Amino acid sequence: MAEHLLEVKNLSVEFHTAAGTVQAVKDVSFHLGRGETLAILGESGSGKSVSSSAILDLIDMPPGRITSGQILFDGKDLLTLSAAERREINGRRIAMIFQDPLSHLNPVYTVGWQIAEAMTTHGLPRAEAEAAALKLVARVGIPNPEASLGKYPHEFSGGQRQRLMIAMALAMKPDVLIADEPTTALDVTVQAEVLSLLAELQQETGMGVLIITHDLGVVAEIAERVVVMNAGEVVETGLTRDVYKSPKHPYTRKLIGAAPGKGAMHAPLPKAEPVLSVRNVVKNYGPFRALDGVSFDLMAGETMAIVGESGSGKSTLATILLRLNEPDAGEALWKGRDLFQMSPAELYKLRRDLQMVFQDPTQSLNPRMSVYELISEAWVIHPDILPKAKWRARVAELLVQVGLKPEFASRYPHQFSGGQRQRIAIARALALEPKLIICDEAVSALDVSVQAQVIDLLDGLRREMGIAFIFIAHDLPVVRDFADHVMVMQKGRVVEMGTVREIFDHPQMPYTQALLAAGLDPDPDVQAARRAERLALAKAS
Repeated sequence: MAEHLLEVKNLSVEFHTAAGTVQAVKDVSFHLGRGETLAILGESGSGKSVSSSAILDLIDMPPGRITSGQILFDGKDLLTLSAAERREINGRRIAMIFQDPLSHLNPVYTVGWQIAEAMTTHGLPRAEAEAAALKLVARVGIPNPEASLGKYPHEFSGGQRQRLMIAMALAMKPDVLIADEPTTALDVTVQAEVLSLLAELQQETGMGVLIITHDLGVVAEIAERVVVMNAGEVVETGLTRDVYKSPKHPYTRKLIGAAPGKGAMHAPLPKAEPVLSVRNVVKNYGPFRALDGVSFDLMAGETMAIVGESGSGKSTLATILLRLNEPDAGEALWKGRDLFQMSPAELYKLRRDLQMVFQDPTQSLNPRMSVYELISEAWVIHPDILPKAKWRARVAELLVQVGLKPEFASRYPHQFSGGQRQRIAIARALALEPKLIICDEAVSALDVSVQAQVIDLLDGLRREMGIAFIFIAHDLPVVRDFADHVMVMQKGRVVEMGTVREIFDHPQMPYTQALLAAGLDPDPDVQAARRAERLALAKAS
């Protein structure tokens, strides 16, 4: 085999904390060749992101410390280079797409300026950089590229911000692209387009791609080889198809077994009076109509999934139902009373019944509050729910329910991975035992085994307590396993609605059919057939 473009040898990383030393990465080794895609697969906290951060010298030291190993790039050990030498490599020859785009895009600069800066920093003239930025923004699927260059990060949806991060990383056509959960926030059609784009750019440039993911479908779609990590160690490695078809390690078998989309669909619930009736909701932002006459009914104990591409109006609808945003027209009857007409005092009493789990836990969790304070804050606001003497025990119980350890209650949000932070957000929503939970991409950041655990938890609460869910998601296999009804949205309108079986087995509208065709399957053989079908359809059109 030709010399590896990038090789990590016996890498070990530890972090010193108030509770002691944490061994985040233990004797990890892997390699990446030119033109190859290697996936690092594992759960939150497995060490996959720490391993990749070490390559770009992004580990805070202290508290982190690399205790052993080499990182060889073109034969040079990156760990021995000076800061000036690393700056010549980082961004130009090795680039990274981060998991959380909002934390890595500067809120006070336009996105066009930021993408161009990635090129001007390495010597490209400003005019050339701006022209290249326009092409990149168009290529990653941002609508109205010229106008978008003058906008700020907060003016884009979560999925659109991730696409902008990808454009920035690809600006210098790097030799190695490290992609840390690059499609987590993207809807299925854009996810397929972005993965195809990465593959296309890889063929053009010979770039090596190191993709960090918890999504087996992403691995099946793009990676030739896979490294499976657990608790900071590599437990299995091999060709993607071989690892999926014949997993040798129990942990790998556990991950594959937890992949969604293979179970039985929910049977339709008996007809009953809806607890929530939404009628003709309209929301305008200037000349742009974000919601255009949205209507649906939701029964107690029912899960309504809302799917659609970024910008379809899913999250806007969620914030309007919770009165975090105001509609321009329409009504939302909660047990017969219009939410849109309630006074602030009436809404205050109702908040305990209506809860939301937001898409981005980094932004929704106060960084100055411990996990115990974040969860118990609900009982501070509504003191009649639980006596203070029982708070600590209930927090521990909620943490265990969402797959975390009780001792995590004393930690702060920055001490957790993205997936772990989302589990904390779910525990906080459950603290009030609400009647309706709106989940805005609530499980998209979770690895597959914890995703299955959380979905089972939510489904159990639905059955036992009659909690209704509005489940906004782009992950169609999860929707298939969890939802009773599915509402498909495009450009602010409802294009199709039906039971989960009707939508998945007999989709009527071309847009729904396109969404389903773009979904990813964890089986590499199934995914290869889907990829061939997509290519054939693209050529035919």
